[in-house]
Amino acid sequence: MRYLLYWWILVAGISVAAADAPHPNILLILVDDMGWGDLGCFYQNERAKSGQPAMATPHLDQMASEGIQLRRHYAGAPVCAPSRASLFSGVHQGNARTVRDNAFDMPLENSHTLASVLKQAGYATALIGKWGLGGGQQQAGNPNDSTAYPTKRGFDYFFGYLDHIAGHRHYPAHDPATGPRNVTAIWDQDRIITQDCDKAYSTDLLTARAKKWIYDHEKANHDSENNQPFFLALTYIAPHAALRIPTCAYPAGGGLNGGVQWLGQPGRLVNTAQGVIDSYIMPPYKDQPWPESAKRFATMVGRVDEAIGDILQLLKDLKIDRNTLVVFTSDNGPHNASSFLPWRQDPSFFRSYGPFDGLKRDLLEGGIRVPTIVRWPDGIPSQQITHTPSQFHDWMATFAELAGVPTPARTDGVSLVPTLTGCPDQQQPSTIYVEYHVSGKTPALADFAPQHRQITRRQQQLIGCGPYIGVRMGIKSHQDDFQIFDIAKDPRELHDLASQSPEIQKQMKDRVLQIRRVYDYSHQKRGMIVHRPYDDEFVPSVDAKNVQPGLRFSLIANRALPWAAQATSHRTETQLTPGIQFPDTWANDTKGFAAQWQGFIRIPKDGDYHFFVQTDANDGTRAFVRLHGQGGMVLVDADYPTHGQEVDSSAAVGATEADPHKTGKRPVKLRAGLHPITISYVHGAGQHTPRLKFSWQGPDRPHSDIPTNFFVHVP
Repeated sequence: MRYLLYWWILVAGISVAAADAPHPNILLILVDDMGWGDLGCFYQNERAKSGQPAMATPHLDQMASEGIQLRRHYAGAPVCAPSRASLFSGVHQGNARTVRDNAFDMPLENSHTLASVLKQAGYATALIGKWGLGGGQQQAGNPNDSTAYPTKRGFDYFFGYLDHIAGHRHYPAHDPATGPRNVTAIWDQDRIITQDCDKAYSTDLLTARAKKWIYDHEKANHDSENNQPFFLALTYIAPHAALRIPTCAYPAGGGLNGGVQWLGQPGRLVNTAQGVIDSYIMPPYKDQPWPESAKRFATMVGRVDEAIGDILQLLKDLKIDRNTLVVFTSDNGPHNASSFLPWRQDPSFFRSYGPFDGLKRDLLEGGIRVPTIVRWPDGIPSQQITHTPSQFHDWMATFAELAGVPTPARTDGVSLVPTLTGCPDQQQPSTIYVEYHVSGKTPALADFAPQHRQITRRQQQLIGCGPYIGVRMGIKSHQDDFQIFDIAKDPRELHDLASQSPEIQKQMKDRVLQIRRVYDYSHQKRGMIVHRPYDDEFVPSVDAKNVQPGLRFSLIANRALPWAAQATSHRTETQLTPGIQFPDTWANDTKGFAAQWQGFIRIPKDGDYHFFVQTDANDGTRAFVRLHGQGGMVLVDADYPTHGQEVDSSAAVGATEADPHKTGKRPVKLRAGLHPITISYVHGAGQHTPRLKFSWQGPDRPHSDIPTNFFVHVP
């Protein structure tokens, strides 16, 4: 077939260029509702050895042996839409602007995404699979009405499921249609191709299209003598309900010459679109004395495993596998959902949550800790396992470093490159944080600890604090205590240390107020996200000794950057300035630079505050203000072309499909005292010299500039 014609050209010509690539290709594989315990190398192999029902994932096990297992990696949320929003935007749920709780099909805010950052770094970008963050009419989004359609959030190419509910249909041309359009839409850029998807099973369809896209990209590189790296987000809808199974066995082999192949023929898009739909159980499971639902689920997991092996073989065939970073992870813990089919998934059969308790929608470990494997032969030593905590929002900083571009200041995460590459002593700690609301209770599964059965969910919150995890469920007041667990010693969260840890309790209660913004955005179609019982609390100040006047000014780059950036590894010089002022060296600059001020702002009185930023009018000028350090509260986001217009502290800036200036006016409630502050600034090249005006409005204070004596630092 045409797909295979250039095999010899690719092997002969592209391999040399790929080996010399300065930055790796990045393949992010996200599955839907696969639990930490569903992988062989994480948990299932142990079950098999003890004679319990178990699933096999040999290809993922092999991938793990060739790279690193992240065994304490946390999803952005315990359900898919907010989790994916945190993954792709690089912010935890406390700073998410539009997608929190169960806000399905809401438009992801118009800001930096993994795709837009990597596209700026010169990568070709594609999303193949489920999005669910596009906005537009719920269950009937489209490229015109969906303001956050993937191609509007940095992806050059999109193929797959735009809407959330559509992502429950593994046979889009056969399963019950969704939404007012009365079709389960499979989009190929701006065109619905569902009518061509006869007998096309979701895992096979997405795998084949991903293989074709990778192949086409590498062929284009070869034909143009280019070496453009790629970023592909391959987001499967398996093994989430419905419990649909394939039409036939996975084709033998893999890569260029085997496995699933994209045929592109209407009615037979892939080579497995034949036979009887929903009919094939993998042989190891077919004759087991298991419930039908277990056989189906195991087959779905096995199909994903075979697909990963197929794709990894393609990378090897194209001679690009050594310089391709492959990340495999899941959007949240295992599900127990029903569907239009008669079978309901029972996560206890294989103990999909592993050695933990909790499911999807729970902030117990089983609902939020996800299986994560990373492979990159040129950069990651093999046979590695880490228990260092990390979370979805860390991938933005990680990918930015690998791509050779600065990390956006808006990002709540830290780069995981030190951990991945075998230098854990250089790893900055991650901010582990989730807030979530949903009705209902945890299920009363027999192998859950008694205290974890039938817990009222509703308001839930999770915070990391050193070796400890704090969890609150059914929160009624900010005075409610966190349960505190030493997760390394107590992974099932059986021994609450709260009574022994009053100082840690206070740290957690203070920190959760310092690293979040009150949700500030409403949507005319899908309403306001729930009010949280800690929304009206004042953000506590911090103790700082021996403070001195002024802020520390750090030059990040002597040129304009595409966004306000973190200073982490790019700082080149530091000096003191009296407040937000430019050193003489840069005060009259017209060529562009990037810088950052750090220190404390002194809040004179408890109360409600609004903040404002105004910069010079050069096109590339941007600014970003954060309180309380890395992962802390986003205060003002002017990290976009403002053309000199004033930007306020609305937490809804960048939101679409609603007017943030009508809904995004909630004040920031601050306690009197010192609050750590970071002001990131980019001066775009142009006729205007640098300008950054920072002002406030608060108790007994009209809208006015913040005097320099309200800024201090610790020497």
